[in-house]
Amino acid sequence: MNKFYLLLFSLITLQAHSQGLPGLGAGTTPNNKPVLHGKNWVAITGKPLGATAGAAIFQQGGNAVDAACAMIAASSTMWDVLSWGGETQALIYNPNTKKVIAINALGYAPTGATVDFYKSQGMDYPPQYGPLAATTPGTPGGIMTMLAEYGTMSLAQILKPSMELAQGYPIEAQTADAIEAQKARIKQWPYSTKIFLPHLGEKREAPSAGEIFVQEDLYQMLSKLVETEKESLAAGKTRKEAIYAAYDRFYKGDIAKEIVRGTREQGGLFTEADLANWKVKIEEPLHVNYNGIDVYKLQEWTQGPVLLQSLNILENFDLKSMGYNSVNYIHTVYQAMSLAFADRDFYYGDPAFVDSPMEGLLSKEYAKERAKLIQEMNDPKIGAGDPYPFQGGTNPHLNLLRKKEQATAALSPKQINSTLDEQFISDFQSGTTSVETADAEGWVVSVTPSGGWIPAVVAGNTGVGLSQRMQSFVLDENLSPYNLPEPGKRPRVTLTPSLAMKDGKPLLAFAVQGGDSQDQNLLQLFLNIIEFGMDVQEATEAANFNSYQMQSSFGDHESRPGAIVVREDTPSWIRKDLAKKGYNIELWNKTSGPINAIWFDWKHGSFWGGSSDYGDDYGIAW
Repeated sequence: MNKFYLLLFSLITLQAHSQGLPGLGAGTTPNNKPVLHGKNWVAITGKPLGATAGAAIFQQGGNAVDAACAMIAASSTMWDVLSWGGETQALIYNPNTKKVIAINALGYAPTGATVDFYKSQGMDYPPQYGPLAATTPGTPGGIMTMLAEYGTMSLAQILKPSMELAQGYPIEAQTADAIEAQKARIKQWPYSTKIFLPHLGEKREAPSAGEIFVQEDLYQMLSKLVETEKESLAAGKTRKEAIYAAYDRFYKGDIAKEIVRGTREQGGLFTEADLANWKVKIEEPLHVNYNGIDVYKLQEWTQGPVLLQSLNILENFDLKSMGYNSVNYIHTVYQAMSLAFADRDFYYGDPAFVDSPMEGLLSKEYAKERAKLIQEMNDPKIGAGDPYPFQGGTNPHLNLLRKKEQATAALSPKQINSTLDEQFISDFQSGTTSVETADAEGWVVSVTPSGGWIPAVVAGNTGVGLSQRMQSFVLDENLSPYNLPEPGKRPRVTLTPSLAMKDGKPLLAFAVQGGDSQDQNLLQLFLNIIEFGMDVQEATEAANFNSYQMQSSFGDHESRPGAIVVREDTPSWIRKDLAKKGYNIELWNKTSGPINAIWFDWKHGSFWGGSSDYGDDYGIAW
């Protein structure tokens, strides 16, 4: 094709896209990234090297669980907004049982971590950083449990990519610059300083982008796990038994002892019993049916049921007729999210310790009553409802609920119309990563691992960065009587993988990073596909809107009632009408969120992968 015809072809295609018409020719797309097409497997996560680790496992014959485990391990080694002392939570579709399984590998509060303890330290909330922010490590146990129960490969095989990374890999600019920006805090902790600041005393003390970043302590720790597995296999143990032997070495052996020693040396609360008594939980997920589609989320120790509550509320409206991102659509979805998140803030907590009213919260009848509260104007004072009558009970915290309502009603106009400052946004949307895998055998995995992001306290000479998840607890029962810290209790977290099923088959696996914005973006991705017919890549890149009405799960747990973020190309008349409805509008260049998703094309027997253009998320399919 000569230059004239190539230019003409490009202009015609560009005009077609600008007019909303189909593109010309195979492979043309209005998206910034192409759809990932595969018939054998798909691997998508937050960084290219993480996706490569999954692809390598698939190419060796591993299933989707094997690949997901390798990707979590690689991402943890790369400090992709998590590390080895963080937490892992997953939904897995098992094609053999035709069921969705929930993996709870969130660490819990250590011995001594009580409301009174933190208040005695002069704190209004558990801290954002440092050893007192740490729950017990969950990710190693999560990886090994998933691999032992549902994978096919050895621990040595799935840890190989991460061990190679630990021996040295060219660090990415995002991580390197995060280390440099946080070096003052990192210097408080000697084991973190040793790893993160190889150029101590120089102008730039962190590694530079592209520099080979070596983590010898972490490599040695991972080598011990592989060594234990090898010895167990040589002694006649099964694959599963050998993996659990490595699990025990991490949580009960010499690795655990060093984690506890190193944490306590730096002011933490861990005991050896805390690590030994912690267990990964394999749970039943929660789900609702939205217009014939079953949507699955983790239990109320996460914010996941928010998406389910929102769908129940929105089922009472004809969203499709409103039109994508019309004023009525944005208003209706925003209000539904506000109602659901208000319930999250008050009622959600660790079901091993508190009896959250999930039956009532997820009932269709309760959703109908909540839907009636959506009026013509934005209501920045929406509060939690009372779901107990919808499960035949009486609210044991009615007095606290009334006090919370009174506090919300007393919000001043200044509090409602406050701006979204940079620190608030950073806390509200604290990052993580996501891992999505699927294979031709039918296994599907959706994971939102997190915790131990930079700046992290490293636990002694293990190379293990500790979680900061204690900050998601509150210390005031007036905010939530369900989410107060106790030893052995898991905080209510924002982490929230998703799976959707239709006619007994996987339809969509989807997850996103971004703190309290996660289920907002996932809800809109789901509606983009189901209500507006977008393909999975269009849906990951589409313009979302975000609310800050709910209480942040991080930092000082603030909220910004009435604030809404929309993409900067939102038409002026839409913005004008939203302002008339009482919204305080902020404009951003990108609002899609770093969503990763897999759509299952059963008609053609193939996968469609979507990976947002928001950040560094990346996928590979075959």
